[in-house]
Amino acid sequence: MEKYLSLSGNHSSNKRSLEGLSAFGSLEELILDNNLLGDDLVLPGLPRLHTLTLNKNQITDLEYLLDHLAEVTPALEYLSLLGNVACPNELVSLEKDEEDYKRYRCFVLHKLPNLKFLDARKVTKQEREEALVRGAFMKVVKPKASSDSVVVSPKSRYTPLPSASRELTSHRGVLGKCRYIYYGKNSEGNRFIRDDQL
Repeated sequence: MEKYLSLSGNHSSNKRSLEGLSAFGSLEELILDNNLLGDDLVLPGLPRLHTLTLNKNQITDLEYLLDHLAEVTPALEYLSLLGNVACPNELVSLEKDEEDYKRYRCFVLHKLPNLKFLDARKVTKQEREEALVRGAFMKVVKPKASSDSVVVSPKSRYTPLPSASRELTSHRGVLGKCRYIYYGKNSEGNRFIRDDQL
């Protein structure tokens, strides 16, 4: 019986089906990296699966995925979601930081409390305790784009340059006057404090 299965990406097919996995009821490890799997991912019941890697796919809906995994993989202990939008880290998006990743780990551990490893890092006792207390509140909710929201056109963006120098073909210099001249005698923080106020 198969205990380990790795599926390589079939990028030429538009439909990706994992129905065949139901024949592997005793499967323990499953690697589905680089398969262009998205939020429509549906795994069959795999009661003995303890390791699942879904790295570098197109998963964005973290809560749906975690609820599904809790239902179909009760023995899951090792999970990796690196390289997906659902896993916020600086490798996927420069807008994400370490705090986003900590909130993500806390939320995942809240949904899947039996995990021992998440994204190649061991789950600590402190993370597990925090997930019990705060995990439900760590879900990242993004506002939905409304149809009446104002769309800013590229021409109406603010620019500090005068209108005469905004064109790429205009090479005229712009000269202006500055009313305040700082000579460095006093610190910037004290420039508005008069001597009689000291």
